[in-house]
Amino acid sequence: MATVEKMPMLAEGYEKLHADLKRLKEERPQIVDAIEEARAHGDLSENAEYHAAKERQGQIEASIADIEDKLNRAQIIDPKDLSGDKIVFGATVTLLDEDDKPIRYQIVGQTEADAKTGRISYNSPLGRALIGRRVEDEVEVSVPAGDRYYLVNKIEFI
Repeated sequence: MATVEKMPMLAEGYEKLHADLKRLKEERPQIVDAIEEARAHGDLSENAEYHAAKERQGQIEASIADIEDKLNRAQIIDPKDLSGDKIVFGATVTLLDEDDKPIRYQIVGQTEADAKTGRISYNSPLGRALIGRRVEDEVEVSVPAGDRYYLVNKIEFI
């Protein structure tokens, strides 16, 4: 039997997924009503409203199943409970780029990642390169724009 891989995430990521699941489940009855209404219009083979509603229903059901799977596999991690001198999931890391410009990232789960807000997935190329590193370690990352080099300047658990 295959083992189920845990999915690390922060508490706020878990809560966001839970809210998305609730919203999708609340949308279910509206889709059923739309299907019934479209079915009442007659010939289903040329009924665009019926096909659109059925397609939306399929999307909602797939999203619900995906979110429920993620929630069931969730391993909630609170960065404040962590410590140490190595970069791990949940750590906030300050890097210096090639121009000694500081860049700050928090290592988060896949569902929480948003590079624009300084949150990168532990599965991203940079996230994978950072895990296990210490202050003063040099990190090389290959990205589509080319190789990038960083120096780990600070590790925080906030």
